Amino acid sequence: MLSCLSFVWQAPAMAAFPLKPQEPAAASPALSPAALADLLDNPEVRKALVDALRAQEAGAKPAPSRAAAQAAEPGLQERMADGVQRFLTGVAADMGQGVDDMRALASGGSLRMDSGTAGKALLPLALAAVATIIAFILLRMIAMRIYTRIDHWVAEQSCEPAAPPKRGVPAPMRVLYRRAGAILGALAIDAGVVLLAAMAGGAAALWSTPGRGTLDSLAAVFLQAFLAVEIVKVLIRTVFAVRHPHLRLLPMSDELARYWNAWLLRVAAAAGYGTLLIGPVISASLSPALGRLASMVIMLAVYVYAVRVIWQNRQSVRERLDRRAAGAATFVGSRLRFLSRVWHVLGIGYFTILLVVSQVDPINALPFMALATAQTLLVIGVGSLLILLLNAMLTKPVRLSEDLRRRLPLLEARVNAYVPATLKLVGWIIRVVMILLILDAWRAFDMSRWLASDAGGAAIRMVLNIVIVLLIATLAWTVIASIIEHRLSQSEERGMPTARERTLLALFRNAALIVIVTMTAMVLLSQIGIDVGPLIAGAGVVGLAIGFGAQKLVQDIITGVFIQLENGMNENDVVQVAGVFGTVEKMTIRSVGIRTLDGGYHLVPFSSVDVVANHMRDFSYHLGEYTIAHRESVDDAIEHLRAAFAELMTDTVLGPEILEEMTVAGVTAVNDKGVTIRILIKTTPGMQWAVQRGYNRLLKKHFDAAGIELPYPHTVVYFGQDKRGYAPPANVALQTERPDEGEGARAAGHTRRRLKPEAGAEDPAEVLGNELEAREEADPDTPRT
Repeated sequence: MLSCLSFVWQAPAMAAFPLKPQEPAAASPALSPAALADLLDNPEVRKALVDALRAQEAGAKPAPSRAAAQAAEPGLQERMADGVQRFLTGVAADMGQGVDDMRALASGGSLRMDSGTAGKALLPLALAAVATIIAFILLRMIAMRIYTRIDHWVAEQSCEPAAPPKRGVPAPMRVLYRRAGAILGALAIDAGVVLLAAMAGGAAALWSTPGRGTLDSLAAVFLQAFLAVEIVKVLIRTVFAVRHPHLRLLPMSDELARYWNAWLLRVAAAAGYGTLLIGPVISASLSPALGRLASMVIMLAVYVYAVRVIWQNRQSVRERLDRRAAGAATFVGSRLRFLSRVWHVLGIGYFTILLVVSQVDPINALPFMALATAQTLLVIGVGSLLILLLNAMLTKPVRLSEDLRRRLPLLEARVNAYVPATLKLVGWIIRVVMILLILDAWRAFDMSRWLASDAGGAAIRMVLNIVIVLLIATLAWTVIASIIEHRLSQSEERGMPTARERTLLALFRNAALIVIVTMTAMVLLSQIGIDVGPLIAGAGVVGLAIGFGAQKLVQDIITGVFIQLENGMNENDVVQVAGVFGTVEKMTIRSVGIRTLDGGYHLVPFSSVDVVANHMRDFSYHLGEYTIAHRESVDDAIEHLRAAFAELMTDTVLGPEILEEMTVAGVTAVNDKGVTIRILIKTTPGMQWAVQRGYNRLLKKHFDAAGIELPYPHTVVYFGQDKRGYAPPANVALQTERPDEGEGARAAGHTRRRLKPEAGAEDPAEVLGNELEAREEADPDTPRT
């Protein structure tokens, strides 16, 4: 321990608190309590002591493992509690020591420097300050002329007429580039003025220091404070540019710029010089306790002043930001509206952090605040620019080529659905990274250390794995759906897909979607740390229970699969299933939806299907059975059947739907009703009913013209007889006289009509059942509608 103290005593970090010339370093073994307290009060010396103790410990014991070091390191709450405790303890000790120092001064005693020593120690500081201020004023006067010329140049560039674009750069962009270059040039000149003034002050301090080879410690403190504060003021002047509005970074009025520029300059000067200059000077000349108390009082005054100004202007700034947001774009306007409601909270929080940091670590307070502020502004600017670019990309839909849209009709809509979701996900990732970087800037979250830790590496791997899984799933679904859409689309080579292809491909697409979604969900759950083994086992048990409890459902699915594989029926087929006759409208893996002729929609589960009667497979037949009276000639009836078919073949609508010549099967029945003749007409699938209606109409016209009787029901009348076998006389009415019509007499109830050839008829309705001709013959004076 004594060796460590000796090492600390001889450390060069004591230059910040110089000893008196008559106190040599060889007196280090006899350390007084006050000297030891001053020694430990210096952060650099304290750090050297800690490093020496750790070096001794490292030589005696092996270094702990990484996991043990991470486990032993305190968390954020522990570090905050420890810092608050040390701060309160230090404030209490400083107040007690300050009271003692003030009593010593009141009694005429000296603390660290007497009058002669103080004069010699403060002379380099005074010369450095005077030289720096004079050089700064002179250089600023020269720089102001340069700023004025730059401002006039920017104004002229903004007002000049639009010239033809050079190298593809629009005129507004050229003006923007020139203005940005002028602002950066003015910033560089202002920073150069500060550096030159600090160099002049440093030269004066070196000239006034005995030996003229080493810079005085207090003069170095002043120059550091001057550089830090004036660089901050350079940034403030760049933002507001009171006297040069064309070099102003933010758009605002001159009066508003003067107000906020003056306020921020006063705050920066008071806080910077108070903590970086006044406190260290009092610590070196009087006592460290009084220096720390002076810094705390100055920062408290700055904090109260800043909070008061922010609170007074909260409403006016909000109104200005709202007006600015009303005329801005959607992205910028939403951010400005949010900022208008929380800007005063952010400002008060900023100065609260400045107050705390200045008291916890007064030497590194302003550098820390400057770096944290710069990193925060940089992160917000870059992140906002990236999000703005993503929003601009969201407004432009993806356009595919005409050929690709024709072959894959839904691919463009699918891509335009994926791209916005992907860009929004990227936007949220950018926002999360921005928040982490901002927290890292303010030391609330150590991002570099988290990335190097096991937890950070695991989190990054998890995010990357999730993104890769989502990309693979999306790509797989896009490829499968695009192939199916390509098969379902019409092409010159393949033509329209069949109904079976449409049905099977639709079922395969639904099954592929279910499989991809299920597998993706399982993989994602496993990536975020959830054990999917119990889920899979539980799903298996539940599936087994459902299989036992829902056997009809399983039977539906299995039967439906085999019906589809065997091409039993497809959409738009006319079928008879489970006693339901109609058109298939929808098919799933479990059931079929059929629309009957009366408009009813029937949902038939496949477990109820024993037989499928499909009337739309390959070809169809019109099976006609026509009964004539016993008195008619079968051969004559067959001739008229063929004549009606020949006329049907001339129809422009139904003729092309007939595949072969009519087949006359012959007489199929002779019974009490009459003689039945069967015919077969082969048609294209689904046209058998239209052919049946057209042929029946034509056949009725031909039979009517030929006088062939379609029989009525026959009844046998028995009058009875007595015991002797005689029948009673019948009361019979004789037929009235009528003209002799020969062998072509018409049957009772039949109306003879003239046979009108309809070959080449242009109106398909003449075949399909239009009976207007009969009404024209019955009433020629009735106008046709």
